[in-house]
Amino acid sequence: MSEEILINFTPQETRVAVIHQGVVQELHIERSASRGFVGNVYVGRIVRILPGMQSAFIDIGLGRTAFLHVADIREPRPSDEPVRPIERLLAEGQSILVQVIKDPMGSKGARLSTQVSVAGRMLVYLPQDKHIGISQRIERESEREALREKLGRLVPADECGGFIVRTMAETASEAELAKDVEYLRKLWHDIRQQATTAAPPALLYQELSLAQRVLRDFVNPETARIVIDSRENFQRLTAFAAEYTPTVAPLLEHYVGERPLFDLYSVEDELQKALARRVDLKSGGYLIIDQTEAMTTIDVNT
Repeated sequence: MSEEILINFTPQETRVAVIHQGVVQELHIERSASRGFVGNVYVGRIVRILPGMQSAFIDIGLGRTAFLHVADIREPRPSDEPVRPIERLLAEGQSILVQVIKDPMGSKGARLSTQVSVAGRMLVYLPQDKHIGISQRIERESEREALREKLGRLVPADECGGFIVRTMAETASEAELAKDVEYLRKLWHDIRQQATTAAPPALLYQELSLAQRVLRDFVNPETARIVIDSRENFQRLTAFAAEYTPTVAPLLEHYVGERPLFDLYSVEDELQKALARRVDLKSGGYLIIDQTEAMTTIDVNT
């Protein structure tokens, strides 16, 4: 099966469609005005500690204070020792390095963790941990063990930092893993360097844009090409791919046709069908989807 990825840019949003044999399988949208914060790393200032909730409110510069629960505070301790109360771990006015794990919603601020992780194409780096894990999607034990051995040769046992091997690394060579290890270590070093000089609240690291995440996360052995309808963004993504995902760079194509890219592949028609109240199924049945304030109901008709 061949796969194509289409990236459509407008001033307001970026849209990505994944096409399998001419049929739209996935659609991802990122709006410029409401880009998510999950994955971003900040140095914040503790504004308030609530012992009754075992939580703290932290200013990270987003307007609303963010929320940190004691369960999301990394505290090295023996496994048989209980978690210390938050008022003994933190103090008001203290600077703290945190990562967003849940976006703000409604009147609620972002949720934070002090357990920072940064993702590459092949690996996720856990700079405060010693754990080496393998993606659950890599099922064969022989492959899991081979990856563990490759990574073990690249990461000395006495070195700080752990890794999680992503599904993309299933067929990766040791050289490819080594390049990801080097990139992630440098990225974490840069974050730490900024943290020593930045005055809180300050953004230290921003998660990649949707288009960049496509090159890092979406591409697989079945991907035949990635078509981009903006010359400026094609050039930016080509430069990004050359530095961070060189195996993906040959797949990039700039679309210069007069007809809109999503119209050419009938993505707009598929999108309207998917967003309709009635969604017809290949089996002959259909769904009726109704959204209310309290819930979304789906009626399945066979």
